[in-house]
Amino acid sequence: MRVPSLAFQMSLKSSAMRRIPIARLLAVGEIVMLAREHYARLEPDERRRFMTLLRRGRGRASNLSAGERAEFAALVAKANPRLFAGLVADKLSPVPLPEWVVRGRRRKRS
Repeated sequence: MRVPSLAFQMSLKSSAMRRIPIARLLAVGEIVMLAREHYARLEPDERRRFMTLLRRGRGRASNLSAGERAEFAALVAKANPRLFAGLVADKLSPVPLPEWVVRGRRRKRS
């Protein structure tokens, strides 16, 4: 079997890159950086446990025991997914979003 030349491989990569608008590429990069920041809110042992549960669940909550589901939910909550979603929406929006959309409404204290 013949291996394609390096020049041919590079031309494929460059043609694929030309098809991706730079704005989309930048947006994806910013979203990845936001995801990393939220993931970093977990302690190192929590990150390891998060990844273990994520792999064990394979995208389905039914693959985890009730205790593991509760633990996974607590780890996800600590990463603050509401704020992550708001920040992603703000990054992708052509106009700045109001603070309450990005961070959520403040809850009344009772």
